[in-house]
Amino acid sequence: MYLSLQNIVSEFSQWVWGIPLLILLIGGGLFLFLYSGLVPFRYMKHAVNVLRGKYDKHDSPGDLSHYEALSSAIAATVGMGNISGVAIAIASGGPGAIFWMWVSAFVGMATKFFTCSLSVMYRGKDEDGNAKGGPMYVITEGLGEKWKPLAVFFAFAGLFGTLPAFQANQLTQTLVDVFQVKATNIDTVKFCLGVSIALITGMVIFGGIKRIGKVAGKLVPAMVVVYLITVLTILILKVEEIPSIFSLIFTDAFSGKAVVGGALGTLIITGVKRAAFSNEAGLGTAPMMHGTAKTDEPIREGLVAMLGPAIDTLLVCTLTALAILASGVWQNFNGNGISLTLVAFDSVLPSNIGSIIITVCVLIFAFSTLFTYSFYGYSCLSYLFGVKIGKYYNYIYIVTIIVASIIKLDFVINVIDSAYALMAIPTLLSTLILAPKVKRAAKDYFNRLKEGAFNH
Repeated sequence: MYLSLQNIVSEFSQWVWGIPLLILLIGGGLFLFLYSGLVPFRYMKHAVNVLRGKYDKHDSPGDLSHYEALSSAIAATVGMGNISGVAIAIASGGPGAIFWMWVSAFVGMATKFFTCSLSVMYRGKDEDGNAKGGPMYVITEGLGEKWKPLAVFFAFAGLFGTLPAFQANQLTQTLVDVFQVKATNIDTVKFCLGVSIALITGMVIFGGIKRIGKVAGKLVPAMVVVYLITVLTILILKVEEIPSIFSLIFTDAFSGKAVVGGALGTLIITGVKRAAFSNEAGLGTAPMMHGTAKTDEPIREGLVAMLGPAIDTLLVCTLTALAILASGVWQNFNGNGISLTLVAFDSVLPSNIGSIIITVCVLIFAFSTLFTYSFYGYSCLSYLFGVKIGKYYNYIYIVTIIVASIIKLDFVINVIDSAYALMAIPTLLSTLILAPKVKRAAKDYFNRLKEGAFNH
């Protein structure tokens, strides 16, 4: 029964991630990239100033500051996708998959700008009067009630896409690998680890969105800095390899030689899938978090959100990929995911320092993601059945962590990939239809900025 379910999910994942979805994600993102006139990209400095709190007003609607909203959204994106997802991309698509992750990130920045601007522009409210954001509210508030089935479709897909299965699975695997657990019944060990992870997660997520924002705001910057220093150390030790690595990424991106069968289409899909897994641009999760930001300027939040894929994919994923490729172990490695990253780091750094640092980073990365994802699933369930029922999502979430700790990685990836694909369809369709509204608002905002309307 379990094997047949695995096969069904695997086949569905391959089918749904076909050319039509690729056209929607990359084509839609590319359209938004060009349609924006690259204006958002010219205001990166302003986006950083907004993030620093220069324009914060305490009486603005919403729950989180710009910084907390971005930290929470990045806590969800800078996570296992960056350490484990990059390794999966290299293992299944070869070095060329990294190039397609970069392409996805650039168009993803434009996608994030539009989707997160819309999430503030068309905020909804739950029964308790709290500001809520996300594609389901953008669709009903922006496109009207007749589009509600599309919003419901997104929320149902979101219930599965935001389950903590991947994080719990890879966090457990890391602890088993690092501590070299050789128990005869490895599943029992994984089960006990899963219960421990569930208990720690429960302590934070039952405190609500404000506690999640506060915790993420403190954890995210620290974990990114530690991880970057480690990777840069590896690159300094392997500095002579870097030119040939970049050359390999670019040549392999268009030849697909490293992929089984050498199919270029497979390679592109692998890169785009893993980029979507890493930075979530176009999937609709980040708008749920950014929609709760304390601001009455939608464009401002779109600019802050745009920094997400830059930090996440262009910076963190690239450094992980370079470290794995520089180590050389990827060529003859049979494992996948986090195991490949651990071996790569340990092969370059002395006396298991790599494993220790990766374990600490993985613990923080995975937990910060686990804290944030619970809010996404809660938002989807609350939209579908109301806040009273929504509150039960956290219990489902905790049980999923325990179950996911023991099941196979391939099955977990296929379930999440399938749900992500289904979430992307309503998110991008509504964004493309409402894009002119964002463009008009952006023109107005940047004109006011030039006139000094925000100087105070």
